[in-house]
Amino acid sequence: MAEMSAPPLAHDAMQGVQTNVVAPAPVAGAPIPIPGMAPPAPAVAPQPHAPAQEEFASETLYIQNLNEKIKIPVLKASLRGLFKAYGEVLDVVAHSNLRMRGQAFVSFESAEIAKKALKEVRGFPLYSKPMQISFARTRSDAVVKKLDSGNYEAHKQRRLEHKKATRYTNPIKRKYRQKRLAAEMDGGAAAPATKRPNVQMPDEYLPPNKILFLQNLPENVSKDQLMALFSQYPNLYEVRLIPTKKDIAFVEFLDEASATVAKEALHNYKLDGENKIKITFARK
Repeated sequence: MAEMSAPPLAHDAMQGVQTNVVAPAPVAGAPIPIPGMAPPAPAVAPQPHAPAQEEFASETLYIQNLNEKIKIPVLKASLRGLFKAYGEVLDVVAHSNLRMRGQAFVSFESAEIAKKALKEVRGFPLYSKPMQISFARTRSDAVVKKLDSGNYEAHKQRRLEHKKATRYTNPIKRKYRQKRLAAEMDGGAAAPATKRPNVQMPDEYLPPNKILFLQNLPENVSKDQLMALFSQYPNLYEVRLIPTKKDIAFVEFLDEASATVAKEALHNYKLDGENKIKITFARK
């Protein structure tokens, strides 16, 4: 390649002859240049702000910072119960393995539902830990099966191939595997996993029961008042007050369905016009 050189300087055709150069007349309103000072920089027009890009939304929410001490079936049931208020929950995916611990995916039938749920539930303290929620980068199997069933098998095959290809490249798994191999080479056995303590599920997420647990009752409430209140709903069996604890009671129905109807109707009901009674399913 030929070397690039600077362009030659232009020479005056009349070398040695002084030319008379006349400075241009100053423009009205323009600043007058002062010898020895650089001319002021021209004003730069403000650049218009680029329009803010709308956050990517998908039908599936990716949830982090979940309480790892909660058993997976309980966690999945709690997430489903929490998010079903926003629309049909197609699937809840959560695992206890090293890679997925403390995480879950919740899928809806539309991105609009997922967007509303994210906005309102983000930061909600589930089992004393505020949830970190974002949109999943890819569609879940349940979403594809519901909205694009013709491509379900191809989607599933691509996901399985990706999972197989990245099985041994995940940094968390690689770090854990290296630590385990180092322990084996040193002659020491891996420390046994400590048994996780049982964590009691909050009352709000207990499974259905034909017995209801009432809290925050007025201290002067009577059995007849509660019987009159709950007898509006079919299959009432019994009302039991606790003599030593006047602000709680148990109400039993003949079946779970009847108890559920009464619970949904009377939860947060102001029996005395001031305090809301809390109604949950009794622990089995």
